[in-house]
Amino acid sequence: MSAYRLQQLKGHIVPGNKITAMAGSPSPLTTHVLNTAMGVPCSNMALSLYRQDPSTNAWSLITTGTTNVDGRCPGLITKQTFTSGVYRMHFETAQYWESIGETCFYPYVEIAFTINDPGQKYHVPLLLSSFSYSTYRGS
Repeated sequence: MSAYRLQQLKGHIVPGNKITAMAGSPSPLTTHVLNTAMGVPCSNMALSLYRQDPSTNAWSLITTGTTNVDGRCPGLITKQTFTSGVYRMHFETAQYWESIGETCFYPYVEIAFTINDPGQKYHVPLLLSSFSYSTYRGS
């Protein structure tokens, strides 16, 4: 079994601060990045969250983060700053694949989506392999 896979398993077996990090995250917007080729979460993947200005169509950076050992990035945005509008998540997939000794076809993935009711919870997962990806609105 590869050292990478063993490290991923350790993150699921040994209790760490990931539970407290997730419990303390009131973010109404969440993501979960999964490496479907290997059957593991994508840990240490850099991502950015942007909001589009409706009057200029320019994108404003809201936050940057890195996925944890479970492939999640808690605390993306607070309820107070989460408003209606068009958002975009940018995932640095090439850096992730390179970090595990693989190559990929897509150097990054961007997912744009519309928030009509900021009172709801939105989950935007990314299912990833080195030559494909998919996403959907989760709950």
